[in-house]
Amino acid sequence: MSHYVSRLGQRRGSHPSRTHQPRSALLRLSGAARRVRRVAMLSVHTSPLHQPGTGDAGGMNVYIVELARQLAAQGTEVEIFTRATTGALEPTVELVPGVLVRHIDAGPYEGLSKEELPAQLCAFTHGVMQVWAGHRAGYYDLVHSHYWLSGHVGWLAAQRWGVPLVHAMHTMAKVKNAALAAGDTPEPAARVIGETQIVRAADRLIANTAEEAGELMHHYEAPAERTAVVHPGVNLDRFRPSGARSAARARLGLPPDAFIPLFAGRIQPLKAPDVLLRAAALLVDEDPSLRGRMIVPVVGGPSGSGLAKPEGLQKLAARLGIADLVHFRPPVGQEQLADWYRAASVLVMPSYSESFGLVAAEAQACGTPVVAAAVGGLPVVVRDGDSGFLVEGHEPAGYARALRRFLDDPALTDRLGDAAAAHAQNFGWGAAAEATAEVYAAASQERRRRLRSPHG
Repeated sequence: MSHYVSRLGQRRGSHPSRTHQPRSALLRLSGAARRVRRVAMLSVHTSPLHQPGTGDAGGMNVYIVELARQLAAQGTEVEIFTRATTGALEPTVELVPGVLVRHIDAGPYEGLSKEELPAQLCAFTHGVMQVWAGHRAGYYDLVHSHYWLSGHVGWLAAQRWGVPLVHAMHTMAKVKNAALAAGDTPEPAARVIGETQIVRAADRLIANTAEEAGELMHHYEAPAERTAVVHPGVNLDRFRPSGARSAARARLGLPPDAFIPLFAGRIQPLKAPDVLLRAAALLVDEDPSLRGRMIVPVVGGPSGSGLAKPEGLQKLAARLGIADLVHFRPPVGQEQLADWYRAASVLVMPSYSESFGLVAAEAQACGTPVVAAAVGGLPVVVRDGDSGFLVEGHEPAGYARALRRFLDDPALTDRLGDAAAAHAQNFGWGAAAEATAEVYAAASQERRRRLRSPHG
């Protein structure tokens, strides 16, 4: 099957609504396009080897690991540069054949918050350049940076090496600041400035969805011709339906007949796990019998501004009178996470902002429907009324109403779950890697054209 990269042809500055898809042209690269041989991938603030769900590790970690694996399988070698946060790992670790993780010394291993990392970018860039200096000329064909901190290192590296810069924002300061959760901290002006500079410098910008591409153009004046939409993927070998829901519950020690709305992810205001707890409390108030047949697992660890009050969610559960129903679990590996998805009646994702929503895609791939906020990329990931339900806003009552539908119709979990598993098949990592490789090839072709042009 052929795979395409969507390039947006919308007027700069226009901002598509959630339901409106920008006019796009499908770019099919010719067979003569030369595949990029080796990519320097930059992830300054979080290592692909970190456990997702802790600290700053989350969907971006999964994205980088799975994309790199698939690119290598398709013939593009990847070297991932990340900041060393422990002395226990070797400077270079082979993730899989064709994918190396390089740990760069930049500041102390521990004790640095993400907000303090801009001061270490010079040291990180120096470490990247030292690695490059040990190679022959032209060793790296392209730089792919993730998140704005990496973008600044990538900007310099790409210029120094004479190669294209491809950048993925993952999240944007202006978007986050426009939808702050209560108690969350606004992103600083330095980040806004930094992101604006990266947008101007990048040869290509990769957005997860058309919505995100529209936000890039609206908030940062990203040129449409340099913005490509590539949906992230899901590891469909790992995240898949596997037998009866009761079997996963037995493996996790959960009762077979309970109603289980699950939250999985980093515990911070942006992800809004408190909305699920408040919705659960409303359901118990409406129907006290639920106290004996509902469990609300929260799988993840404090992150970001949630680190300021790491016990805040536990205290909220106590104040709401549902501490006995809420089960807090630390972040788990991918295999066990798949079991949590399979065990759940429904995944609840009330985030204030999501560039895509990998957790929602993973849960659906396991055959579990999703109740999610109608924000960011979630309307792409979740088919409203088919694989789950989208909720406008963040009022707990709205989520309680959506969850009540599953309580009123116990068969709904399996009906929507089957549709969710089918929908998730659209998000394989193989297709995402092929589309990303096309973006790489297009950026490289354009750079070669500019170099050949007398006016380039």
